[in-house]
Amino acid sequence: MKTAVGVFVLAALATLFALPSVLSAYYITLVLPAVAYAIALLGFNLLFGYTGLLSFGHALYVAVGAYGAAVLSSKLGIKSFELVLLLSGAAAVAAAIPVALLSVRYEKIFFGILTLAFGMLFHSFLFKFYDITGGDTGIRVLRPSLFGNEFKDLDKTAFLVGPFYYYCVGLLAILGFVMWRIVHSPFGLHLVASRENRRKSEYLGVRVRFFRLIAFSISAFYCAVGGAILAINTGQADPELAYWTHSGELVFMAVLGGFANFFGPLVGAFTFIFLKSELMGLTQFWRFWLGLTLIVIVVLFPRGLVGVGQDLWTRLHKR
Repeated sequence: MKTAVGVFVLAALATLFALPSVLSAYYITLVLPAVAYAIALLGFNLLFGYTGLLSFGHALYVAVGAYGAAVLSSKLGIKSFELVLLLSGAAAVAAAIPVALLSVRYEKIFFGILTLAFGMLFHSFLFKFYDITGGDTGIRVLRPSLFGNEFKDLDKTAFLVGPFYYYCVGLLAILGFVMWRIVHSPFGLHLVASRENRRKSEYLGVRVRFFRLIAFSISAFYCAVGGAILAINTGQADPELAYWTHSGELVFMAVLGGFANFFGPLVGAFTFIFLKSELMGLTQFWRFWLGLTLIVIVVLFPRGLVGVGQDLWTRLHKR
């Protein structure tokens, strides 16, 4: 099993690294947000899939990452993307801790509503405090340097589909490996145990609230990294990144790919971005078709696209 997973991961990474040589720049600019969402969903699914807590406000931390990149680059003149990621991630963790301290006391719909409320509060702050956040126009994000190199000889598109793309794919591989280690560590097993039976876990000595607080913080960090990449890709951080519908898209992607599997949300991220792009080009009612897709997945394929693939593989293997 581990060998099969390793082969799958290597094949997926090799495909991602090879894409710029076979796809046009337009499609690579679609892959970039998919990579960003894949990183964010690694964190989101630590909370949703492994801890059993469904957040309806995690776009808040994506927005913190985006605005962190915007403020650091355009206001403070910090160009180093490595420093931007660390500081934006730290800001997201700082914002997540007070939210988590209150939210992890609850479960199910109560947890979801609390996270949604905090997300809407942050969206209102971004929208109303124009002098600080730029209001509905947001804040411009400047091109970062990668390992000290600013690539001044490249225009914006060449930078995004070239060095920045490879940097982000490498970052996805590193953070994916770290998350794999986290969910398969004793810490990850404690999260799963508390998801399955909170009272029994507490009886056995598991510090459920503390572990959920840590999971929430890690999740916020990953979302902020994804948000920073999204902001660099678009060149703008705006309040809609924190809106509740954006949180809904995170949930959609996790369910679409299959939140019960480690790789499910990653598959969901890439599928969602390309499906959304194609539907927007075909019809003005693309939201209707996205909603219909989610209904079909939930009703007929509750394990998501990865679950469908696993079932097909099992049937072929038996034959």
